[in-house]
Amino acid sequence: MKRRLVVEFTKMSGNGNDFIVIDNRFYHFTADEIAAWAPRVCQRHHGVGADGILALEASANGSTAFKMLYYNADGTEGTMCANGARCLARYAVGCGLSPGRLRFDTASGPCAAIVPEDPTADVRLFVGQPRHWIPQHRVAQALPEGISGLHYLWTGTEHVVCLVDDVEKTPVPRWGRAIRRDEALAPAGANVNFVSVTGAARLAVRTYEKGVEAETLACGTGALASALAVRYLGYQQADEVIIRMPGGELKAGLAEPLFLEGPAATIFRGSFEL
Repeated sequence: MKRRLVVEFTKMSGNGNDFIVIDNRFYHFTADEIAAWAPRVCQRHHGVGADGILALEASANGSTAFKMLYYNADGTEGTMCANGARCLARYAVGCGLSPGRLRFDTASGPCAAIVPEDPTADVRLFVGQPRHWIPQHRVAQALPEGISGLHYLWTGTEHVVCLVDDVEKTPVPRWGRAIRRDEALAPAGANVNFVSVTGAARLAVRTYEKGVEAETLACGTGALASALAVRYLGYQQADEVIIRMPGGELKAGLAEPLFLEGPAATIFRGSFEL
């Protein structure tokens, strides 16, 4: 009988946004191969359980430290995951790269991260400029009562931001599932962020993520999109904003250069068979 391939992995978390991380410099999985097995190993009850797969790859041209590949739990490739990028930067240091400032490639463009020597310290991720800001984006369906408007923004991947009075009382799974698939957002769809302004430089955010097709405990690009949308709409003008999500708090820097700062924790290491 043919022996099955044993894949070693590290489970990591960025404020509860959790990932299966592999060193693909060793395995050399193709995109199609990762897409094929990601749904099985990301299952919560029949697999390792994760919001997605992070793959560390060698830099394409040697000008950056490494390349990041990200695949959602449903096997679709994600252009960017800010919590995942912080985790992968810390993982890369664990694989032998020097701590400090690391430049790396992603499907959404180049990024940089500052990874402290202390493995418990927060990681700061620097990202590119947002694109495609569309306030009061029109959708085909009638928005639920309680949403004052829907605002579109690209922060490495597609997001809509919905301002609500009390995010804790918002039915995020039901509303998010409906809005995420609105035909006006096709074909890519969008992550759906429900946001309450809780202070002069504080937000509460809950996010329904496409590709995971559920609410996640945190979403880094969603935290950035929410903070930027609130700033563009004139509700806040602080250069640094604390975003509280179900998994914990993230800090967004909105002046040049944009950054997202938060934990990137190693949970456990293990292996699975393919």
